[in-house]
Amino acid sequence: MRKYFCVAFLPFMYSFYYSQGTKKAAPCYDLSTVLKVEPTALYKSHLDASKSFGVKLLTDSKTVQKYINSGKFHKIKKSGKGYRVQKLDYSRAYMVSKAKATLEKMASRFSKETKGHTFTVSSITRTLEDQCRLRRVNSNASMGISSHNYGNSFDISYIRFNDVLKYNPKMEAALEKVLKYYVAAGRIYYIKERQQSCYHITVRNY
Repeated sequence: MRKYFCVAFLPFMYSFYYSQGTKKAAPCYDLSTVLKVEPTALYKSHLDASKSFGVKLLTDSKTVQKYINSGKFHKIKKSGKGYRVQKLDYSRAYMVSKAKATLEKMASRFSKETKGHTFTVSSITRTLEDQCRLRRVNSNASMGISSHNYGNSFDISYIRFNDVLKYNPKMEAALEKVLKYYVAAGRIYYIKERQQSCYHITVRNY
């Protein structure tokens, strides 16, 4: 009887622990709640532009990797002419090709107009998981869908230039001049996010 019990019990225990170990962790966000959040009229144009690139809502690392593997997403270098990318804790340095090219052109123009100065990119592409983690440390982070969730948006700090965290009205004015040029050219939308001390930029599918 004892031998029979052990033979029956051990497979049960193995099955129990195996199922517990392989159980998929639940996401830290509720998709239905996220989708219910209505964007402001100003932000709707950003989301419409994002959805025009044929990228599905980025929920987690796997969805980002899928677009990297297919060649849809391109790596953003840590630095280039006119820009630096700060350490990214809640976003990923990948974007669609048009967004990458636009960032580089904007940075080059900024460098030319300021005679070699650089601006700082503070956030790039985020998944819903990234956004959820960000909300834990920043209550101002979006509760709904963000244009960062599609790989064509990035943020530029307006208080960090040349790797120095300091308010610089001259550099900020030069940066906004570049932004306005690209808005007029039909290439981008932007919003000044005062709580985050950055410009939120969404590249249009021009």
